[in-house]
Amino acid sequence: MRRTAVLLFLILFSVTPLLGVHKESERLENAAIVLEEILNMPDAIPQELLDKAECVIVFPSVKKVALGFGGSYGRGTMVCRTGPQMDGPWGAPAMYALEGASFGLQLGGQATDFVFLVMNPRGADSLLSSKTKLGVDASAAAGPKGRTAMAGTDVFMRAELLSYSRSRGLFAGVSLAGSTLRPDNRANEKVYRRDITAREIVLENLPALTPEGHRLVALLQNASPVNTSS
Repeated sequence: MRRTAVLLFLILFSVTPLLGVHKESERLENAAIVLEEILNMPDAIPQELLDKAECVIVFPSVKKVALGFGGSYGRGTMVCRTGPQMDGPWGAPAMYALEGASFGLQLGGQATDFVFLVMNPRGADSLLSSKTKLGVDASAAAGPKGRTAMAGTDVFMRAELLSYSRSRGLFAGVSLAGSTLRPDNRANEKVYRRDITAREIVLENLPALTPEGHRLVALLQNASPVNTSS
């Protein structure tokens, strides 16, 4: 009996890390599906803004959780352009978490996909440093939609992040002021099989691109191969 218990423990101990890797791989796959569907929508993110973005963050299926007054929690990934000026090809994805206190109620408590465009190096640096509160640590605005939207106005050019949501098939810019974004370094460790931070992934280009992240990065490279922000 004791030998059986020990054997079961060893099996569970060896399988648990693999389950964690599978979970994060699924997160990357779902993020790629969400981004592909949104990029193929006729009335979605303006091409001009996508071409000026330093990074893109995707949170698939963010759900409301029971925190007493409509809190929400999501897990997704951020992909940034490589190079000192973030003007190179899109790099390996870093895993991120989204936490908020009110947007679950605003969106009716439904599972919602979120996409953020990081519009300048200041916004990227804030996200790579630590937990970032939108509207406090980084300016954020609801992004305009439509291929011909007026994307050059001051509010969009000054914002460090532009945010979008998709729920029940409807796509729109959405304000997430008060919500927080933070690196999910435990998930990064599972994806890349070593202790590594989001800053190292994005700025130092340390990890090789995993098969699970390849589709997401390829989508962005095909949709916006050149950074036109400079």
